[in-house]
Amino acid sequence: MTPLELRASLGLAGLYALRMLGMFLILPVFAVYAAHLSGGDNHTLVGLAFGAYGLTQAVLQLPFGMWSDRIGRKKVIYFGLVMFAIGSLVCASVTSIEGMILGRALQGAGAISAAITALLADLTREENRTKAMAMIGGSIAMTFAVSLVAAPKLANWIGLPGIFLLTAVLTVAAIIGVWQIIPSPAVSRFHSDAEASAARLPAVLKHPQLRRLNYGVFALHAAQMAMFTVMPLLLASLGHIPVDSHWKIYLPVVIVGFIFMVPAVIVAEKRNQLKNVFLLAIALMLVAQTGMALYMPNLTMICIWLGVYFIAFNILEATQPSLISKIAPTAAKGTAMGVYNTCQSLAMFVGSAAAGLLYQHAGATPVFWLCAGLMALWLVVTLGLQPPLPVKTQMFHIGENWRGDAAGLTADLSALQGVKEAVVLTDERVALLKVLQSGWDEAGVKTLIDATRSGA
Repeated sequence: MTPLELRASLGLAGLYALRMLGMFLILPVFAVYAAHLSGGDNHTLVGLAFGAYGLTQAVLQLPFGMWSDRIGRKKVIYFGLVMFAIGSLVCASVTSIEGMILGRALQGAGAISAAITALLADLTREENRTKAMAMIGGSIAMTFAVSLVAAPKLANWIGLPGIFLLTAVLTVAAIIGVWQIIPSPAVSRFHSDAEASAARLPAVLKHPQLRRLNYGVFALHAAQMAMFTVMPLLLASLGHIPVDSHWKIYLPVVIVGFIFMVPAVIVAEKRNQLKNVFLLAIALMLVAQTGMALYMPNLTMICIWLGVYFIAFNILEATQPSLISKIAPTAAKGTAMGVYNTCQSLAMFVGSAAAGLLYQHAGATPVFWLCAGLMALWLVVTLGLQPPLPVKTQMFHIGENWRGDAAGLTADLSALQGVKEAVVLTDERVALLKVLQSGWDEAGVKTLIDATRSGA
């Protein structure tokens, strides 16, 4: 990476982390501290407040990304961060659960994920984009783990309003970072590998394999939000575990989940066992949710089921994007990821709202049965998933002034050894290829592209 690419990648990963920190910090404490608000004894409303963020995020995420193509990436990012900061301030100042619903909805209206990804694509060359995206993915995973540990302590020190106020301060820091640290792109254009296209949405939505994966991310995150809607309340009800000590429960299970995730992902990718590992993790998640529904008489069993849950969750979080990348049509990868992320955001709302409603009228057990049902259906749906080829996406810049035969170059590239799919996008000045993990003719690809450049 060039210094500019590294600066952009690290800066945008940090921006993503700051924004996600504001969301993740409330996960393990919101349900407990929302009870102190007027109307907070109504768990249905608490669930709506918890998930309202996801609803507005789901509605606005793709439009904001497309909006950034028209008016500029940074303008949309600034707008989204301001909305997120305003929402955080509202959440910090309200005294009723209805006000919290409004604040959380305003937070979600800062839906800048797609704009950040598009800006990253503008600021990185094709050969370095995968590494840059990995930095963002790593920042999200790290932020999630840190939040589960830090949130209970923070909530004890500064309360839920303090966490939202801290979130607003961090958001202002992020705005300054975008202004002072993130470079402005010399050229901004649409990137099929990183952005959603309205023209490609119908094909992605109809793709049978992608629909299975979209349901999967919906089920996974609906269950996650449902669990965090009720689990803090269950831990608090044990009496002898104060909320500021909940991190002692979350830290070990998160570490265990990470330890088991690493070898599972290696086996999945290196031995071409992605579908089998994926199915095993879904089955493990079903066991965890069923166990929570059937048998949680004490803290020991809660910790055991949480440990099983985080093993499965970490594996599924790591493997699902890889499956999307391998299965999505090459020219529609960004669109497929956009739909996937929208399903994830929608699940946040549905999971927490349904959990709040069930907990209000029937207690915790039906919540976990709902989650188990989502997992059982996911397992059935995934049985029909076609095992993906051991492929990866490669991108090659064809030159700003390229005027060659796109169809001819696409056909020539597709015929090379190890190339499973190829498309030349002249508007984006890029050749996108889906190639085998090893044994593909990289030299042949470069020779063909160089030959067309010299003849252009």
